[in-house]
Formats: sequence, C-alpha cells, structure tokens
Amino acid sequence: MYRTGLVVLLLVALVAGCGTGAAVYNFGTVVHGSVGKTADVRLTPGQRFSLAVDENASGGDSWRMANLPDVKVASFISEEYQAASGAAGVRYFVFNAKRSGTTTVTISNCRNCKGGQVPADERSRRESGDATFRITVA
Repeated sequence: MYRTGLVVLLLVALVAGCGTGAAVYNFGTVVHGSVGKTADVRLTPGQRFSLAVDENASGGDSWRMANLPDVKVASFISEEYQAASGAAGVRYFVFNAKRSGTTTVTISNCRNCKGGQVPADERSRRESGDATFRITVA
C-alpha cells in the first residue's frame, strides 16, 4: 500500500511539470537587441521581461550575459533558447522588474571563438560584440 502511494505521487509530480524541458513559458515583454546597439527598456515594478538576441549556434554565435543588473531594479530568472527553422533561434534572458531605478545589462557574442575568447577571422570579429540594454523601472 505504501509503495502504491509513493508511485502515484511520483507520477503526479512528473505530469505536473517536472522535466518538461523549458524552465520558463512566459517571457513577458520581449525586447530584441543586437551587436553594437543599445535598447531602452521601460517597465513597471513586478513586470516580467526578456532581453532577446538572435542566435545561430551552427554559424558560431555564442551569447553570454556579461553582467547581472542591479538586483534592486531587476532580478534574473533564467536563460532560455527557442529554436526556429534550421539552426537559427532566439536566446532569451528572462527577468522580473523590481523597484524604481535604472540599470544596464550587456549581452556579449563571441562569434566563432574556438578554444578562447578571440574570434577566428575578420568576419567573426565584425559580428562579435555587445548588445546593451538600458533598463528603467518606474
């Protein structure tokens, strides 16, 4: 009897969402950025938002968040990737807006950086760089 109850609880936990693949289903307000650009993000306290960049891993893209925002202004939830057609997709950095203030997040792409942090060729150097997001919560 005890084992049957335990098995039922485990099955309920699995069906309820454990191991479903993605940690976040609600990206909130999505703001897209790209290399060499600064995007302004205006939010209200409690609002969920995502900083998004196009990513093609087979083309050599490798996006990483360079710094966390001021935790009083925005809190980091997770990093997610959604594939589109082919090898391309979008990488999302998901946050919750907290209190009034301004902070900056930089997301860096090092394209075709094999074995180090230096792009492999001239084209990769041109396509590498930072996407900057200026976040204002009011």
